[in-house]
Amino acid sequence: MSQTTMYLCIALAPLVGSLLAGLFGRVIGKVGAHTVTIIGVAISAVLSLQVLAGFARGTLTPYDQNLYTWLSMGGLDFSVGFLVDSLTAVMMVVVTFVSLMVHVYTIGYMREDPGYQRFFSYISLFTFSMLMLLMSNNFIQLFFGWEAVGLVSYLLIGFWFKRPTAIYANLKAFLVNRVGDFGFLLGIALILAYFGGSLNYKDVFAAAPQLKEATLALIPNHDWSLLTVVCLLLFVGAIGKSAQFPLHVWLPDSMEGPTPISALIHAATMVTAGIFMVARMSPLYEMSDVALNTVMIIGSITALFMGFLGMVQHDIKRVVAYSTLSQLGYMTMALGASAYSVAIFHVMTHAFFKALLFLAAGSVIIGMHHDQDMRHMGNLKKYMPITWITFLLGSLALVGAPFFAGFYSKDSIIEALHLSTLPAAGWAYFVAVVSVFVTAFYSFRLYFLVFHGKEKWREGTAHHEEHHGEHHGLSPDANPHESPWVVWVPLVLLAIPSIVIGYMTIQPLLYSGFFDGAIHVAPQHAVMAQMKEEFHSAMAMTMHGLFSLPVILTIAAIVLTWFMYLKRPDLPVKVAGSLKPLYVMLDKKYWIDEIYYGVFAVGARKLGQFFWKVGDIALIDNTIVNGSAKLVGWIASVVRKMQTGFVYTYATMMVFGLLVLLVLWFAPLISKLFF
Repeated sequence: MSQTTMYLCIALAPLVGSLLAGLFGRVIGKVGAHTVTIIGVAISAVLSLQVLAGFARGTLTPYDQNLYTWLSMGGLDFSVGFLVDSLTAVMMVVVTFVSLMVHVYTIGYMREDPGYQRFFSYISLFTFSMLMLLMSNNFIQLFFGWEAVGLVSYLLIGFWFKRPTAIYANLKAFLVNRVGDFGFLLGIALILAYFGGSLNYKDVFAAAPQLKEATLALIPNHDWSLLTVVCLLLFVGAIGKSAQFPLHVWLPDSMEGPTPISALIHAATMVTAGIFMVARMSPLYEMSDVALNTVMIIGSITALFMGFLGMVQHDIKRVVAYSTLSQLGYMTMALGASAYSVAIFHVMTHAFFKALLFLAAGSVIIGMHHDQDMRHMGNLKKYMPITWITFLLGSLALVGAPFFAGFYSKDSIIEALHLSTLPAAGWAYFVAVVSVFVTAFYSFRLYFLVFHGKEKWREGTAHHEEHHGEHHGLSPDANPHESPWVVWVPLVLLAIPSIVIGYMTIQPLLYSGFFDGAIHVAPQHAVMAQMKEEFHSAMAMTMHGLFSLPVILTIAAIVLTWFMYLKRPDLPVKVAGSLKPLYVMLDKKYWIDEIYYGVFAVGARKLGQFFWKVGDIALIDNTIVNGSAKLVGWIASVVRKMQTGFVYTYATMMVFGLLVLLVLWFAPLISKLFF
């Protein structure tokens, strides 16, 4: 099989499955729908693994070819093309493997849903869109994939379209992402205008050094670096897609979609698109310290302050959602420190354990008859042993416990921030260390509340969560149950890389030149070179990390949560009461949603009403349209009075008119005689 054929199969196999399930779902039935989509994604996953193995062994070289030109205009070609290198290969494996696990898991989770075939069609289409984004070799195809994942996420978040909360959530996600995409599109437009009239990556990257000193006068008498403006505008797109502050508000609400799509969005697709895009654009970002500092600051704000919100949530999926926001902040900080390879490394490790946590949370929800409130759970390890152990393994990976995947990627980010010489690095390093404690606190708060302690559903607490528009929950005399094998098998398969993938891949991915050629780092930002000098082996890093500050903070947070939620369960209520203003601020999510609603939603509506009343009604209707009619009517009413029907009236007017003409005729002569 040629490289071109193989890459076409990787990209198009999920699309074929999606079309078959979507267009012929009623004909092929539920079994047919999940069979064709799983086969399609499995083909992509197997071939992606083959591609990654080829780059690891050195038998494959980067592939950059245009396959089809669909529009030529003014010397500019819009083409479908693939750029497959080591960076693409890693992301392809992450997306296809996690997507495959989600597909299998969905068989059990959605088996009773009337939209079963439609859901499989959507998630396969989601996978295709993400692959087109990853494999693109030009900005137009990148934008196509960028918008396609946004569209499919809209469909999936609002999958249960009879629930008003789901419709609100998918509209919110769509609108917030349009804000980010507007900036992204402006950045692409500047590239088209200034970078030689080409939108192919290789042409843009080749032209960038000649434009290093180029400026734009965005404000009169204030010149801005062209590259800085381009990088910041592109990053606005990443802020929306990867849910960074202040465009993060859509991601927690995306929990309104079914749990499988929560796992797919949060772990492998969409939110990682912004991280991948900045890494791909490293030749541009390396020429702007302003852009790198901005990226680092935005990431640090997201990592810390979104982590705080996870500490007060009661919905099991929302806690995991806020952990995604925080971890995306870590990845963004790594990008700002020019540790692009470390950011991608954390994308990979995070994809496995975050997908595991979401799918395990979904298993808990199934066992609890679709109640998602952690206050109604407790001691589930007795009833759901497989879900319990896999969730524990995922939590240990998330908090960065030694030997688990998250330890190697998160500690590498902290070390990169420590070595960075950019002005924002000191603040970012502080945030990264503090966020370690926060991450461990909300992760094990969730774990202890769900799997240990009292069996709270026996207290007869009213259950609030909805599923398919109905209220569900365990009755006091019922027990939770372990999920079917199609649910727990993906958990086991995701738990394995959540443990071993970091230890196995840190050296080959970060310190063997694997990303050379795919990622560019300027000599003044050579953080990775310093880290390579200090790195000896994964085992040495683990042994050294056992006594590091992050591990100590992690242990302290776990012990504190154990004490607060198992030994003294009355303490959280007392602490919340004594710190009520702080608790209310966190519970209200810093009032950002209210600000957005009050300023933008209500403000836009009032602005529209103003233009409607002043512009449409007062100016156009009453003044121009009705006003002109009234003016004509008034003139007519005046002129009408002159039409009396008497001859002497008309004779008088004729004489008067003649006198006026005579005066006007002789006026110049009179002025010469007397003046």
